[in-house]
Amino acid sequence: MKKILLNFLILTSIFSIGLSSQKKDPDVLPPKYKKWLEEEVAYIITPKEKKVFLRLETDKDRDLFIKAFWKQRDPFPLTELNEFKEEHYKRSEYANRNFVRGTPIPGWKTARGRIYIILGPPNNIQTYEGSSSLYPIMVWFYQGMSKYGLPDAFYIIFFKKRGVGDYELYSPTIDGPQSLLANYSGGQTNYPSAYRELLSIDPNLARISLSLIPGEPSYETNPSLTSDKLLFDLNSTPQKTVKDEYAEKLLMYKDVVEVEYSTNYMENDSSVKVIRDRSGIFFVNYLLEIKKLFMAPYQKKYLAKVSVNGKVTDFKGDTIYQYERSIPFEMDQDQFKEIESKIFCFQDMFPLIEGNYRFNFLLKNEASKEFTSIEKDVVIPESSSLQMSSLILAYKMEKELSSEVNIPFKVENFRLFPSPRNDFSSQDTLYLFFQIFGLNEELKENSSLEISIFKGEEKFRSRQKHLKEYESFDFFLDEFSLQDFPPAYYKIRVSLFDNKAKEILFEEDHFFVSPLATLPRSWINFSSLPPSKNPIYNFVLGEQLLNKKDNEKARLLLEKAYHDNPTQIQFALSYTTVLFILSEYKTIIEILEPFLIDKNYEVLELLARSYHALREFEKAISYYKDYISHFGINYAVLTLLGDCYYQEGNKEEALKAWEKSLEMNPNQEKIKILVDSIKKERK
Repeated sequence: MKKILLNFLILTSIFSIGLSSQKKDPDVLPPKYKKWLEEEVAYIITPKEKKVFLRLETDKDRDLFIKAFWKQRDPFPLTELNEFKEEHYKRSEYANRNFVRGTPIPGWKTARGRIYIILGPPNNIQTYEGSSSLYPIMVWFYQGMSKYGLPDAFYIIFFKKRGVGDYELYSPTIDGPQSLLANYSGGQTNYPSAYRELLSIDPNLARISLSLIPGEPSYETNPSLTSDKLLFDLNSTPQKTVKDEYAEKLLMYKDVVEVEYSTNYMENDSSVKVIRDRSGIFFVNYLLEIKKLFMAPYQKKYLAKVSVNGKVTDFKGDTIYQYERSIPFEMDQDQFKEIESKIFCFQDMFPLIEGNYRFNFLLKNEASKEFTSIEKDVVIPESSSLQMSSLILAYKMEKELSSEVNIPFKVENFRLFPSPRNDFSSQDTLYLFFQIFGLNEELKENSSLEISIFKGEEKFRSRQKHLKEYESFDFFLDEFSLQDFPPAYYKIRVSLFDNKAKEILFEEDHFFVSPLATLPRSWINFSSLPPSKNPIYNFVLGEQLLNKKDNEKARLLLEKAYHDNPTQIQFALSYTTVLFILSEYKTIIEILEPFLIDKNYEVLELLARSYHALREFEKAISYYKDYISHFGINYAVLTLLGDCYYQEGNKEEALKAWEKSLEMNPNQEKIKILVDSIKKERK
């Protein structure tokens, strides 16, 4: 029971997440950060990264962000050298040294400097200078660029417009071949005439002037629109190589995770689903997948320790539920070899009262100092309202499981194995699970369900059944063999129709059938909870209601938990906490005083406060003093102790208690007034 309780009890306060800080004007940044943002990384920072950087308030956070920025781009993060960063600054230095002639701006700001910093040195350079027929022209050729989502080979043309100034980037459609000719007089829009003239001077340059992409089909003498798309895509090339989700996570969690974790965000795929069991309790089931769980070798074993923090808040920001725990991993070499290359999947679940919430989950790997997170909205519906749950699509199902434990994505005696990506192979069976809440007898008897699968806009499969044909109204389970599903993206829609064939509810989701015969599946770590009849659930749900300030409902559940296990001190403390709010002080004393026999001193403060509220000051003073002797000085307890002395007429002892309390917390204006009045009476 103690282990189970540890999974549920509020152990520590965790993070407060928000993006409330205001975006700053770059001009108000300290000079070194302004230079970093607007010069050093101007061409490679993504819009999201820039937005996050401008929200940071302190130099410490900016330094942390810069460290994370380079770490995300490091091709070999396990080595000390960051090859990307080294190459980037080498390119910038080259641009500043070689592209400044004939221009008042620094080399990195020039057209050639920008392309050089983004793409690096070209494979080949051809120059046209000193010709009476052509303005100064420079042609750079790049090859092997398909890895950046660009054509594998292409040209970049720089030219001096009208023969003066610095080299500018050439556009086939905006500038055209006429802009390269020094003595052209055929009109600025006469592309065919300019092309023919350029063709007579240099055929290769003429072809490139219309299309920067070798081998692109030509359309007479019309400039290539694809070439201009290439020039546009060049600007975002560095941004395509980095997944910038880490930037927002760094902003969210910079005050929560330790410094050594904060630059090591791991991307994940996640899924959060709500399932109601037969007892009527709603459970939030969630899973999170990362590419790999790093484990440290130690004396022929592999070790890791994962700490998880979960927090549920309402949309006013009030905490409804939170938890924290650590999970150690230890494997021998054979076990580690089996999972080394597999995706790691963490699964968990917890009960939650009805309402609309924000769920934040933080997972940290203490072995690698990495972290990842989930932020999702969660809705727990009213059981009486007619609603359909979101769909769960699973690639596997296990049956005949024990009813003695609750585990994630288990319903009654079977367990579902969903993928957060909803990806399947043609060898899989798709298991579809959903629930409908608030069904009345009329709907149970006369309504029907239609399950439709769409490939594009076309209905690919459809299945219709009366509701009463299913085995249970508590949940609905169906399955589809995917053997004749061609690889594609699909949409699945579940519709509830009434007896007049009117659609009254529906839910949709998407899935993907891969061309691969089999898909790599994760190794799963999950927690197990006791069966739903266990009093722990009344305790947890009662605590949630208490946090929601729904005191009467909280009282009912916490009372049940206490009466089911009256020797469990946490149950007693939670129950008597709500009784204190409801002013039932005598009942509190009856419940808590027996715990002192076994030296459970946690009850002392609530006992003292209850006697205090009953104006039994002598007893209250005794318990306040006992509390201080066991748990140390507490300014709130000292303030209350002083009040007991004051009510008894013992102003000297009241003064001593209040002065100590004010030393710890000077912001107690009413206590200051009372202290001053006692001191004046002395005079």
